[in-house]
Amino acid sequence: MKNILLLFLLIGQSAWAQSDEVLIKEVITSGYISGIHNGGSVADIRKGFHPTFQMLRLIDNEVKPLGIEEWIVQIEKNRAQPNPAPSVRTDGKFISVTVAGTAANVVLELYRNDKIIFTDNLLLYKFAEGWRIVSKTFYRHP
Repeated sequence: MKNILLLFLLIGQSAWAQSDEVLIKEVITSGYISGIHNGGSVADIRKGFHPTFQMLRLIDNEVKPLGIEEWIVQIEKNRAQPNPAPSVRTDGKFISVTVAGTAANVVLELYRNDKIIFTDNLLLYKFAEGWRIVSKTFYRHP
């Protein structure tokens, strides 16, 4: 009987983590891949990113944080440019998704024209309203 209860407990935990993994991938796909990289709505971006989000950029051997609202201003400015460069679709490949309770770590590769352009490390927390991206570091491939 104990073995059966243990089996149900393990299956339940696995299903819980898997559903969280699906929700995390949806948030990243909607708010980040579609929202930021493929011209999606600012509302979708804000829904996917927590207001305290920080992108940690390594510039000249120093960490330079960029908040989500500053990033959105840059995105809107680029989208408002006359004669913008033709957009090339960005595709994401989830390398790993690790969930521990209400925290998650995602390694994501981004591709344009089948060429890798970024490897991202995204950190998320599960808030009352759901999973949201709170931090990002990245490597820009040459």
